[in-house]
Amino acid sequence: MEINRELDIVVYGATGFTGRLVAEYLHQQYGVNGEIKWAMAGRSLDKLAAVRDEMGVGSDVPLVVADASDLESVNTMVASTSVVLTTVGPYQLYGNELVAACAAQGTDYVDLCGEPTWMHKMIAEHSTAAEKSGARIVFSCGFDSIPFDLGVFFLQQHAVSTLGSTVARVKGRVRAMKGSMSGGTLASFRETMAAAGRDRSLIGLLRNPFALTSGFEGAEQPLGNKPEYDEALQSWVAPFVMASINTKNVHRSNLLLGHHYGEDFVYDEMMVTGPGEKGEAIAKAVSEDTSMAKSTIMPGEGPGKEERENGLYDVLMVGEQTDGRSVRISVTGDRDPGYGSTSKMIAESAVCLVKNPQLASGGIWTTAPVMGTALIERLQANAGLTFTVES
Repeated sequence: MEINRELDIVVYGATGFTGRLVAEYLHQQYGVNGEIKWAMAGRSLDKLAAVRDEMGVGSDVPLVVADASDLESVNTMVASTSVVLTTVGPYQLYGNELVAACAAQGTDYVDLCGEPTWMHKMIAEHSTAAEKSGARIVFSCGFDSIPFDLGVFFLQQHAVSTLGSTVARVKGRVRAMKGSMSGGTLASFRETMAAAGRDRSLIGLLRNPFALTSGFEGAEQPLGNKPEYDEALQSWVAPFVMASINTKNVHRSNLLLGHHYGEDFVYDEMMVTGPGEKGEAIAKAVSEDTSMAKSTIMPGEGPGKEERENGLYDVLMVGEQTDGRSVRISVTGDRDPGYGSTSKMIAESAVCLVKNPQLASGGIWTTAPVMGTALIERLQANAGLTFTVES
């Protein structure tokens, strides 16, 4: 197939809740057919047109019909653009053919995936093709796992400049988070659990922090599955629901960076619940919370504009050196993590790839090794994130 890259970015799933937010952001931030040439893609032309009209985007934004069950339409979409930005999940149900097509045709790809067993499968099946074609396939370009992956990357840069080397121990500590869980995240969680029920071998991948490091097994990692008192913070901490996917991505980043953080690198994530008996009680309540498994929110549903704009998150990264010295940085977002901030993060990830074709060669990447500082700068300039040195 002759490839004609008339577009920079195609937003696949543009009629869904998060896809719409991405389209709105691209329209507001980059206009129509100006700095970035982008299009909206989905299964129904009529629905795409209706959503485009509802958002007031204008008819200059092209519409692309593509359906995961129609391989020809997927290939045509992939051939038309430099980057495919997909919000169509669960990815293990709707992403296989799309990743394969991008890897084969040299088209860059970004998603919001938090499905480690599927990511493991895609790395095994399509890394060679992506390396050969030049396609940069980048998973997890939303709240899972950008603030954490780039947070560790930013902290290690700070450690090198102040301590003279990277640190082998980093603690990710969520100090604040306001906003509802994404319906897409819940659907992906349920599908992953169902898949593990059908294939018990997947359970080992879910539990293994090195599931995405292509055979490398590093130092023993903290489990982070029960409340504990963190002496460094003088606070109780509790299990963090996104830790399972974030830790895997951070360890893959370390691998792809040539083990820049060290082959004995140790990383975990927890939620800060406060000091004293009150902090302990909150930590225990968090660890016993089963609301994620019981939630009824569905993909395509989400909070209103006011709730999204009133949301936030604050993530502290603490790096500890073996001699007792430490460094701290924080990553904050000005919208709810699951929708408002995530839609801006994935959009800027796609734009970053468009603007920086020289940043990396083809392959299956995480955000830190492929975009690193360039993406941090874009997120701070445009997407409401801050990366701050605290000590």
